[in-house]
Amino acid sequence: MGTSAVRAAKGPRAVLLLALSGAALLALCGLSMAYGALGVPLDQVWHTLLGDPPNRRVDNVIWSVRLPRTALGLATGAALGLSGALMQALTRNPLADPGILGVSAGAAFAVVLSVGVLGIASVYGYIWFAFAGAMVASVLVYLLGGLGRSGTTPVKLALAGVAVTSLLFSLTSAVALTDPDALNRYRFWSAGSLANQDQEVLVRVLPFLGVGALLALACAPALNRLALGDDVARSLGLKVGLVRVQGVVAVTLLTGGAVAVIGPVVFVGLVVPHIARVLAQYAGIGPDHRWLLPLSAVLAPCLLLAADIAGRLLAKPTEIQAGILVAFLGGPFFIALVRRRRLADL
Repeated sequence: MGTSAVRAAKGPRAVLLLALSGAALLALCGLSMAYGALGVPLDQVWHTLLGDPPNRRVDNVIWSVRLPRTALGLATGAALGLSGALMQALTRNPLADPGILGVSAGAAFAVVLSVGVLGIASVYGYIWFAFAGAMVASVLVYLLGGLGRSGTTPVKLALAGVAVTSLLFSLTSAVALTDPDALNRYRFWSAGSLANQDQEVLVRVLPFLGVGALLALACAPALNRLALGDDVARSLGLKVGLVRVQGVVAVTLLTGGAVAVIGPVVFVGLVVPHIARVLAQYAGIGPDHRWLLPLSAVLAPCLLLAADIAGRLLAKPTEIQAGILVAFLGGPFFIALVRRRRLADL
């Protein structure tokens, strides 16, 4: 079978996989709007969205609380999934993730610094600090991960990210402790939650996430060539440096915007791209980033919304923050990945 025939065969399978993932995401969106402190049957959710609510209370809960929360989970989950898949492709590092490589911690530190020291209270004000913190942290991790004779290796990058993340979270806690109001806000925000956000927050952060997503998806064809190695990619006419700069900008926008709103949720960007690769392999698509990136963008909000729904049900009438449940699942996954690397790259 020729190359063109193989590509033609992959297309329908990839579209089917994306469609099934989208259907799962749509189902989770329905469950997200149905379950919580007030249970709303799915038929009432549907009628409320169509403008025929059963009563004013349900109408207020769906439109003022559940719908903005679900939309926020969709946007930020897709951003974290895309940034994780992009980072793993750019670094050829299966352990790469915005939370593990310090990008989320850098954004979190900059946000707390702007709130606790400068007194900036609006998302549109401190989101710029989140972008700057994410950029500085990512550069620092790459510099530390490249030290030594062996140069940059996946495990060294992961260890550098863990070290930078620990340092930044310590500094973040120190800043938060100096301001009681900042500390109260930080304790809830740092756990990673989709709760207590309104539509205006999503509207303000969505342009940044949208630009970051477009930049990330535009990198997909180049990532396929970059996977062959820098030298081969250059011989094929790829401007490797330009692709990496575009990727870093995309990761900064996606991670900085998501962290500024929902807090430093870790492991979403680590777990989801691996799940996407496994599904793509079973579907016969292979490691084609033109499909892996969109698939990660669909599966990541599935994970985040599922964790958010579980958090509401497990501790009803209160809730467990989604970031806590994602970390509970992602921790063992990260350990398993490190064990597979056998620490041979150190």
